[in-house]
Formats: sequence, structure tokens, C-alpha cells
Amino acid sequence: MKEEQISVLVGSMLGDGTLRVGKGAINANFKTEHGLKQKEYVFWKYRFLKEWVNTPPKISYRYRENRERYKKSWWFRTVRHPEITYFWKLFYKKERKIVPENIENLLDPLALAVWVMDDGSKSGRQINLSTYAFNQREIKRLQKALKNKFGLKSNFYKDRDKGYRMYFDTKNTARLVKIISPYIFSSMRYKLPEPRND
Repeated sequence: MKEEQISVLVGSMLGDGTLRVGKGAINANFKTEHGLKQKEYVFWKYRFLKEWVNTPPKISYRYRENRERYKKSWWFRTVRHPEITYFWKLFYKKERKIVPENIENLLDPLALAVWVMDDGSKSGRQINLSTYAFNQREIKRLQKALKNKFGLKSNFYKDRDKGYRMYFDTKNTARLVKIISPYIFSSMRYKLPEPRND
């Protein structure tokens, strides 16, 4: 895989992406899925990965209790391939998504931007990340990687019974925005706090 493709995959795996080896399959594929309003973002990811994808993004449908069909999301998945299986082995342990021990080596500004676009939200002048899939040890691993690689300090807290959320204070959010801003897709810029004028 090309460097940019790996970055999009890694950022997605920290966010909403999934890797899966199906029943009877040898290799894994990657799937990304986002809400209907994020159609353009799904196609943005697709442009990076389309050489690995047989079918362009499409709508996922669900059924209500009365059997009425409704549109739920946009998604696409890649082909199964040994290069993708490599990341499945990194990001999964006993069917659970984890933070790989070598995450520091995998993170770059584009991967960080995809992670924020997937799972980030702004709270005033701060950015939060929904890291519910990961345990405390894995979040500390992410914190260490962000500090070592980008000089970013982060904190986390227990969000009721959902799991842990990471967040950046105002100073570190400004630093984060500076790093990822060139890579943020236009329709996802709402996740970034407005720059200060003072």
C-alpha cells in the first residue's frame, strides 16, 4: 500500500473503520461506514483507496419494525489482501480492536486528521476524541505516541459506562489543528474550533 493509503487506513482504524477476515477467508478486508450526511467524506476516503476497492461507495439500508426500508449510511470495503491482513493482525486481538504497540510509527498528520474526522468533536475551543473501543492502557499508549511524535499533550476521562474519551486542552487543541488542518476535508471542518483572533 502507498503511504497515504496506509495513513487513511490507520486513522480510520483509530476511528470508525473495521478490518475483518470472513468465514473461510485467509486475508482481511477494510470497511469504512459513515452517516448519510458524510457522503462526501466517504467518497474522499474512497479516492485514496479506490485501487483496492471493486465497488464504489453505496448506501446501506435498514428496516423499521413495520418492514419499511430506510437509508442508514454510506460505505465501501476493500478487497481481501495480504497487505491489509498485516494491519488486521496489528489492530485486532481475539476479535477486539486494539491500539497496536507500534502506533507511534504508524501515525502521521494525515492519519491524525482522519482519526479526528472519524471520531473527533469540538467542545468550545477544545477537541475531544471518542476512544470508547480502547482500554486505559491503550489510551496511554496513544497519549505517549502523540507526545513523542507531535509534542501533543492529551488527557482522558471515563464517560459514564461508554468507555474513555480523550481530549486536548485549548493550547494543545490549537497545536493539533495546526498539524491536521491541511488534511481536513472541507465538509469536516466543522469539527475544528474557529481560530482565535487575539
